[in-house]
Amino acid sequence: MPLRDHFSKPLANRRHWEGFHGQWPAMIVWALMRKLPTRYFAEPRVHPGGSAEIDIATFHEEDEGRAGNEGGNGANGGVATAVWSPPRPTLAVSADLPAVPEYEVRVFDAERQCRLVAAVEIVSPANKDRPEHRRGFVAKCAALLQNGVSVTIVDLVTTRNFNLYGDLLDLIGQADPSLGTAPSPLYAVACRWTKGGDSWLLETWSQTLTLGQPLPTLPLWLADDLSVPLELEASYEDTCRVLRLS
Repeated sequence: MPLRDHFSKPLANRRHWEGFHGQWPAMIVWALMRKLPTRYFAEPRVHPGGSAEIDIATFHEEDEGRAGNEGGNGANGGVATAVWSPPRPTLAVSADLPAVPEYEVRVFDAERQCRLVAAVEIVSPANKDRPEHRRGFVAKCAALLQNGVSVTIVDLVTTRNFNLYGDLLDLIGQADPSLGTAPSPLYAVACRWTKGGDSWLLETWSQTLTLGQPLPTLPLWLADDLSVPLELEASYEDTCRVLRLS
């Protein structure tokens, strides 16, 4: 079945791309659970951006408890201490920290204290619309790789002509000759950082995506010597079928 353009007419007028991006991670998880060894499990994660929610009441309760226990010579026998006042900040500017949208699948190793071993990152338009968003997405992928997590990037966004895989390589001072001088904005790539003899190697499996053509199967690395097939086409079609996307 063909890859659709979820961001342009006519499909964009009939369906929201957010619905597809929200459903696809769940379908990938469903497919992976039939392939993963029993010690591994997968979970979808969807966070469209914005501030993280914090349970303020819990923090207030904790603060009140500390205030009762850390006071002067009270019932608990505490010793009075001087209140320390920090100096004025050396910089105070109005700024918004970029909230990186997340549409992803995470795979964990239950036998290693639920250690994260693999991540599938589905690129959204917001990941590509501003330089700071692109830097944030690429920095996140680089940090995962550096911590031994294999990373797969899938980019179906047709409205932003950037290739974040190329940006990731730029960040670590490398290049992929197959990208050419004008890298395609539609691609899927599996990456891992692995030990090769006495040095560390960045290994990638990159595929250009084309509208009207099937999606590829990429290796999803769980360990240095263990991978399972990430069949993007099957989960993509399952998602389109569930959402009634023709």
